[in-house]
Amino acid sequence: MTGVETPMRRRWWAWALAAVVVAAGVWPLVEHWLTNPGDQRLVDLDVYRTGGQMVLDGRPVYGFFTPAPQLLPFTYPPVAALFASGLAAMSWVTAQWVWTAGIFAALGVAVGFAFRESLGRHAPWVFAFLMVACTFLMPIRDQVRFGQVDILLVALCLADCVARRPWWPRGFLIGLATAVKLTPGVFLIYLLVTRQWRTLFMASLVTALLTLLPFAVIPQDAVDFWFGALLDSERLGANAATTNQSMRGMLIRLYLPDLLTTAIWLAVVAAVGWYGFRGARDAYRRGDTLTAVALVGLMAVLLSPVAWIHHLAWVVVVLGAIVGDGRDPVRLRVAAGVWLYYVVPVPWWGVAIKAAEIPVVSPVLGKIVQNGFGLGAIFLVWLLAHWLPGRRAEESRMPHLARQPADTL
Repeated sequence: MTGVETPMRRRWWAWALAAVVVAAGVWPLVEHWLTNPGDQRLVDLDVYRTGGQMVLDGRPVYGFFTPAPQLLPFTYPPVAALFASGLAAMSWVTAQWVWTAGIFAALGVAVGFAFRESLGRHAPWVFAFLMVACTFLMPIRDQVRFGQVDILLVALCLADCVARRPWWPRGFLIGLATAVKLTPGVFLIYLLVTRQWRTLFMASLVTALLTLLPFAVIPQDAVDFWFGALLDSERLGANAATTNQSMRGMLIRLYLPDLLTTAIWLAVVAAVGWYGFRGARDAYRRGDTLTAVALVGLMAVLLSPVAWIHHLAWVVVVLGAIVGDGRDPVRLRVAAGVWLYYVVPVPWWGVAIKAAEIPVVSPVLGKIVQNGFGLGAIFLVWLLAHWLPGRRAEESRMPHLARQPADTL
């Protein structure tokens, strides 16, 4: 009996030490943002919490703005305000720590599922390394900086799609994520094109029930959102701002006539959407669900009218899809390049180039670099849909890269 317990005890110690490594690795970032000046600290969490407080006080959820200098409105569906009432019941300090811990718990789920193939028998140490590495991706840093919800939505959709034996009805988590924030609705399209009818039914049912619930509980707020706030894209912030890395955001920064911008955007959305969902469908048919999820996550960013940099939390899943089982050095180098690209503040380099006012170079190069994360996301769609299948085919012809059975998760 002792011989059975000792390896198990060692494994628990390994995971405990790995958790200490993760905590030490991410602490500088957490300390920096949680000791930020009060009016700059976790400003999106403040929006969520205030929205929940409006529900508890019986005041209009879509009629408030957070205090100056932020002046941010609540922009999520009304069911999110109902969920946020739990945050409002906490003190502000407690909510900050609870939410930040939740961000890293969600990141842990995302990393565990995204890199499942590559964890292997050294899982605790590889997992710790990946957690720290992913934390310093700019879209993940911004989760902590603003107190954002995106990585939770990534974890929900990813787990729903790739868990081998889920204890929940598959589709439930996608429905929950879609009801809370509309962009995960792209997964309903994915379920449709891959003909996962039972999962699509469950996801649609949960989305519908959670969407209708506020009409019974906070009916005026539900009306205000679906027939007012939802139609005002400017409530989300300045659409032309550098942080909007959606395709529409990139086009808006060209400052073309509005009608022409809209026409080009719709055409590009149709083309990229067709290519991305077709790639996701093909990946699903090959049994590569992780790549399919990564492609659909990128669709959530690129096709949305507004997609801030923190929406690119899907890059964690993209990296997992590229790395695969971790045996192909070419894929590892590509993944390292993608990681580095999304660690450095590429779009802000573009702003600096434009400010340099070098004839010809500044306006052209600056604009391209300013759109760097969005253009990078488009490149990643091609990489996952075209390059990665070709690389996998090449792997199958190389015996030294033969895959080993992955652990169950």
